[in-house]
Amino acid sequence: MNPTLQSFLHEQLDTLKAQHLYKPLLTVTSAPGARVTVDGREMINLASNNYLGLAGDERLRESAANAARQFGAGAGAVRPIIGNLKLHDDLEDTLAKFKGVEAVMVFQSGFTANAGTIPTITDADDAILSDELNHASIIDGCRLSKAKRMAYKHCDMDSLEDALKATQEAKKRLIITDGVFSMDGDIAPLDKICELADRYNAAVMVDDAHGSGVMGKNGRGTAYHFGVKDRVDIQLGTLSKAVGVVGGYIAGSAALKDFLTQRARPFLFSTGVPPAVAAACITAIEIMERDDSLTERLWDNTRYWQNGLKSLGFDTGVTQTPITPVIVGDEAKAQEFQKELRARDILALAIVFPTVARGKARIRSMPNASHSKADLDEALTAFAAAGKQLGLI
Repeated sequence: MNPTLQSFLHEQLDTLKAQHLYKPLLTVTSAPGARVTVDGREMINLASNNYLGLAGDERLRESAANAARQFGAGAGAVRPIIGNLKLHDDLEDTLAKFKGVEAVMVFQSGFTANAGTIPTITDADDAILSDELNHASIIDGCRLSKAKRMAYKHCDMDSLEDALKATQEAKKRLIITDGVFSMDGDIAPLDKICELADRYNAAVMVDDAHGSGVMGKNGRGTAYHFGVKDRVDIQLGTLSKAVGVVGGYIAGSAALKDFLTQRARPFLFSTGVPPAVAAACITAIEIMERDDSLTERLWDNTRYWQNGLKSLGFDTGVTQTPITPVIVGDEAKAQEFQKELRARDILALAIVFPTVARGKARIRSMPNASHSKADLDEALTAFAAAGKQLGLI
């Protein structure tokens, strides 16, 4: 390797380690679930986005195995050439019915759904108004667009209205927000956003990655939670979190899907998701549609977990969802907290800059539907011991 590049890489890595921002990868050697095996030790898993516990569900495994046997390991090509399998069409039809929209387009991930959609539907004469705490995939999608970009203060409707007033010369305007914000667990006021959008003739796009399977009837999302499904123009959903598999999708009008099919670059130039992925996703959506018990169990565990943490004296911030931060502040102390939890067989990871702002480090804990109360009690005992040792409570 070029010595100048090699030197740069080592310098950057040393800096990250010195600032307590270096995060080595963990290797899991078991199926996803309430408990997982890491480094040969079984741990209670509070680090996963597997909200409904479906990632390890036997019904999804069987669907994936059957699809792989019947249709092969991969799609074989990008969908616009010869990689558009009937399973892809079936998944999109299943999702459109579930979401109550005209059409859905599936992407390889939520990140590529944002990167493919935002710059495709906006141009230099337009304006994008984005919540300042939106996910990195939204930020990068906006950077790919030629439209004027304005960030409004987090969930601040006065700030959004000021941005709408300042962009009235734009040909069209797109308000983009996360439905559920992934680090703090708070919820965007979609009803108020839609009111402003109606008043100023703007379109609304919501990234519902952490609302999918969590919010609304049977986990249909944040737009359903607020009763504004028909006023949100574009809904992004994920297949990688509550659904338990991998991928993302855009839900909206038939015209939107048709246009993205013709112009969205990640769709045009990336191979379609494998048959096993599509089949497992279909099974997961069918489970969610006919049975809301997993969502109910998720919320029951969430209330139990958050009440337990608060009773111990931990600061869980402003969360309104299963995303449960334990605010620490100092990056080094957050890393030490993670280490102490792992020593007690609890997997809950430190989140530091750049995922959150400097000085806002936290342990991000994620109860899910597969946890038992015994799991959560054991984890609370470990949090209490580690928190007292570090002087956090």
